[in-house]
Order: sequence, then structure tokens, then C-alpha cells
Amino acid sequence: MKKISFKKAIGQLHLWLGLSSGIIVFIIAITGCLYAFQEEIQNYTEEYRFVEKQAKPYLPPSQLELIARNAVPDKMLHAIKYNSPEKSAEAIFYHYEPYYYYTIYLDPYSGKILEKVNMEEGFFRFILDGHYYLWLPHEIGQIVVASATLVFLVLLISGLILWYPRNKNASKQRFRFKWKKGTKWKRKNYDLHNITGFYLLLIALIFAITGLVFGFQWFASSYYTVLGGEKSLVYQDPISSKSKLTVEKPLDKVWHLMQKKYPQAKSIEVHPPENDLTAIAANANPEEGTFWKMDYHYFDQYTLEEKEVNHVFGKYKNAVISDKLMRMNYDMHTGAVLGLVGKTVAFIISLLIASLPVSGFYIWWGRNKKGKKKIIE
Repeated sequence: MKKISFKKAIGQLHLWLGLSSGIIVFIIAITGCLYAFQEEIQNYTEEYRFVEKQAKPYLPPSQLELIARNAVPDKMLHAIKYNSPEKSAEAIFYHYEPYYYYTIYLDPYSGKILEKVNMEEGFFRFILDGHYYLWLPHEIGQIVVASATLVFLVLLISGLILWYPRNKNASKQRFRFKWKKGTKWKRKNYDLHNITGFYLLLIALIFAITGLVFGFQWFASSYYTVLGGEKSLVYQDPISSKSKLTVEKPLDKVWHLMQKKYPQAKSIEVHPPENDLTAIAANANPEEGTFWKMDYHYFDQYTLEEKEVNHVFGKYKNAVISDKLMRMNYDMHTGAVLGLVGKTVAFIISLLIASLPVSGFYIWWGRNKKGKKKIIE
């Protein structure tokens, strides 16, 4: 029996994994590309996100809560979010089972409802559902997308092995396009796949790894452990004391405490307790457009005693490198960690990643057409 060389075996693995997952990788990459500037586009097109800055204080959470609950009755209020002085406040209604997600945009100075938005509708929600679930039922689509992302990670590693030049002469065609007049389309397509794939490798690996952190709990736990993490990755509100010493309007008091502690915050969010046992959660974000530097606080709803937690969603100053990388996961995945430049890079790289299954398919197609010579590698 003839032995198959290591590189040929890797080539077969790369080929069949690529053919089997190519369309899914293409969809994930294109939807990620389209989603890159969703915040900037929505800020430009949705006027209700902004208000006129006024020289008077915001209404406290208790008043905005009452207005919002009347607008969305029989739903659980997840949070009241205060943004910068020229932006609307947000009353967020969110629940996992049964699933719903609404945001009420309010003028924080007057309490006027500016817009009620079903966050499960609209163009960018459609794009996000494709990116996360391939527009399948969530419990099925999430596994399919996560599995395809894992396959994509293997494709990146196997692609690097195949890219690695055998000798000095071969290396001349691995780093740049050297097309002469009359170079055939088949050769150009091969170079587009091979050379583009190499230059995309590092950022594509970041996209794949951060995507897998969202996709598989076992991967997130393993990744965090390898990084040296020791805390829990599961968000959980601490338990309140259920003391008889109740505090009047505790949500307002927590909000005032957070305002005093974080006067320069870009946003402050307060979460009403889900039941009579959980604490009041609050967070402050020092930056717009990212989430990883947020400070999370938890207060006993009866005494306002602050509670400490043993998961990564605590105070930023208590986060070690492994915690910061996990908190940074979403911002790295979207490119937002580097601001608008990072989002632009994410947009371009996602578009180029989407081209890889296409060029890879045409390499396979060309090699299987009768009368076509094999490309010299």
C-alpha cells in the first residue's frame, strides 16, 4: 500500500473540511462584515438615540422605570441605562425563557418616550441572527455555527502547513503576487487563496478563537484555564440578606452612589433585582463603544451593603490578565477594542475571509476539470 505523505494528508483534510464548511464560513464572514459598523450606522439613522443636552439633572431610575413599565407591561425590566448628556436613556426589557428583548428610548430629562424598539426586528438583527445562528432555531444554529468555527480554526492551521514553502524558490510565490502579463486566471486564483490566507492568518485566528469562546462553554472554560484564569465565567447576581431594614427607593440610591463614584463615566446602568433574593447590579463604563473596562458592582437590595463576586464580571481593578482577555472577548471579536480603526480592519478582514471559501472552491473545481494541468506548487 502506497504511503501518503504528511503534507498530502493535510491537503486532503484541508480540502474536505473546506468543501463541507465553506458556505457556512462564507455566511459567517459576510454577516460579520455587514455588522461591523452597525453602531455608527444606527447612530446616524436613528434620531431617537439622541436628545438635546439640558442644564438640569436626569430623572432618577424609579421614575424612568415607572414610565417604561407602563409602556411594556407584563415584561421583566432588565436595566435602566444612562448614557452621555446628549444621548437617550434606555429601559431594557430582556428575558431568556420565554425570549424577548425590547428597548424603550427615553428623554432622561423629561421621561418622554422617544421610541419603543423590538430588538428582535430590523436589518441588523437579521444579520446578527445569520452570524450567530444561520437563521436556524437558536438551539440548532448556535451548535452549527460554533462547529463550523472550530472547523475554520483547523482550516487555518492546516492552511499554514500547506502554505509553508518547500524551498527557497517556492518561497518567492508565498509572500507577494508576482503576476506577469498572460498569467492565467487559475494561477491568480490560487495565489489569491494562498497568499491572502497567509496575511489574514493572525487576525482570522483571533476571530475564530473569540468566536469559539461564545460558541462552546467547554472551549471558553479551557481557554480561560490555559490563560491562567481561576474565577467563574458564569455571571450570577449575589444573594441579598432579606433583612427587615429596608431602604427606600434602593435603585435610586444605587444610581446616586454610582454617579458619585464614576462622575466621568460614559454610561451607568442599574439593574432592578430579579426577585426578592437577588442583589441590585450596577455597572459603569469609562468608554463608549467597548465593554471590557466596565466596573460591575452588586448591592444588597435591603441594606445597600456591597457584595463581592467570584466571577470575571467584577471590578476592573481586580481583574488579572486572563480576566481582562475574557472580558475583552466581544470587543476583540468585533474589532472595537481598537476603536474605529479596529472596526475598519475587522470589516476588511471579514470580507477577505469570505473570499477564501470561494477561491478554495475554484481551486478544487479547476483541478477536477478534464484537460486542466495541475498547478505547480
